[in-house]
Amino acid sequence: MVKIDHNNQPHLISLPKICPKFRCKLRMLKLERTKDWLLMEEEFLNNIKSNKSISRDEFRLKLANKMRGSTMAVATLLEFVGDNHAIITLGKGESEWIVPILSIADRSKLKVNCNVLISLRNFSVVGVIDDIDSKVLAMKLTKAPPETFDDIGGMDEQIQEIKEAVELPLTHPEYFESLGIKAPKGNLKLEFFRVILFGPPGTGKTLLAKAVANSTSASFLYVVASELVQKHIGEGAKLVRELFKLAAENSPTIIFIDEIDAIGVKRGNEETGGEREVQRTLLELLNQLDGFDEKSGVRVILATNSIDRLDQALIRPGRIDRKIEVPLPNNEGRRKIFEIHSQSMMKAEKIDVDSILEGVEFSGADIKSICIEAGYRALRDRRREVTNDDFLKAKEQVAASRKANPDKEGKYIA
Repeated sequence: MVKIDHNNQPHLISLPKICPKFRCKLRMLKLERTKDWLLMEEEFLNNIKSNKSISRDEFRLKLANKMRGSTMAVATLLEFVGDNHAIITLGKGESEWIVPILSIADRSKLKVNCNVLISLRNFSVVGVIDDIDSKVLAMKLTKAPPETFDDIGGMDEQIQEIKEAVELPLTHPEYFESLGIKAPKGNLKLEFFRVILFGPPGTGKTLLAKAVANSTSASFLYVVASELVQKHIGEGAKLVRELFKLAAENSPTIIFIDEIDAIGVKRGNEETGGEREVQRTLLELLNQLDGFDEKSGVRVILATNSIDRLDQALIRPGRIDRKIEVPLPNNEGRRKIFEIHSQSMMKAEKIDVDSILEGVEFSGADIKSICIEAGYRALRDRRREVTNDDFLKAKEQVAASRKANPDKEGKYIA
């Protein structure tokens, strides 16, 4: 072989060693195959790189759609039509529709007048929702409140009465059976008991009810009666029914209805639309208190500041099993309440409790306010101890506030 350089001067180049033709062909095929694999790999990597942003966007879109879900309507099931269809309505006065019931709906929970979920894509029943109103679920249902009878001072007689009425039937029903004492409605196990607490504001009626719930390990359902008054007709009565239903599902439960005079005042002849709705709510409460439906493990404690304003139908014997008065504490009771609220405070050595509590008939809420206000005074002066002078000035402030607002409780009461 001859090669010509740039100066067109040929010269001989040493020839490589010539291999057999078959071996060279195999080597060429191997190199071509390797080249094909490398080209395929390069193309694959380029495709992944070019489609990476698109795949990420598609993934995010699918995830957003999954989280968002589909819009559904809430309807009321009126009647079953065969095994796989039902008549529903989307609201009061609205049209009625016959829709299919899909297999994903829980048939065991489907009942007449229950709330069902309707898919707007194919207009069919796809599920059942809880009938309990969200307003009832928002009410304060707690498991065994932390308050105990040791946190209550000056109410030994009231504690004994409410223990006999509520706690002993839960913890020791055999005592009543052995004595032959008949419970209301002839039920020896006292499965449904009703008590009303009445007295001035701030005397500890709520605290007493919470202590009972703690001693019996019962759930505590706190309701203010004004929350049961609703704008639309029948809504208040419905709330009362669902309230007792929620209590029965979480039994044993103590239902504490505070300020019962908001719906239980005496009924008059002249009635407006709002007063008629309040009376409907009261009638449903009377129905539930009569215990037409069996409610195992439910206790009802009512509380009011003005029992003389209540309708006699609400507090008559047989409907209310026990009336317990919670008056203002006496001197000994006030001292005990003061000790309970001040026992964790860093106090100076000389504290004259008599001078702090004398002169004014303070309630338990007032005494708690005095202790808290005295602690704030020590904090303002950057002191670690609360002095007798702090308590006396706090007493003057609470007494002045009470004189200006005689019907209101202490401002520090939860």
